[in-house]
Amino acid sequence: MPVGYKQQPNRRLYLEALRAMTPAQRVEKAFELSELTHDLLHAGLAQRFPEKSPVELHRLYLERLERCRKRSC
Repeated sequence: MPVGYKQQPNRRLYLEALRAMTPAQRVEKAFELSELTHDLLHAGLAQRFPEKSPVELHRLYLERLERCRKRSC
């Protein structure tokens, strides 16, 4: 088992589901997960900074994305 690997009970099922997908389905799932991640980031920022306007939240969202990209997240 790789160092830092945590035993996750559903990991095997998850990997089986991925293997059963076509390449196109796996790409679609990757895009869905990426969109979900962006939605969660935006929602988290809105919850953390309720005083900010939608424009300010969007600016903060873009800043956080850029910071993550620079770190190769």
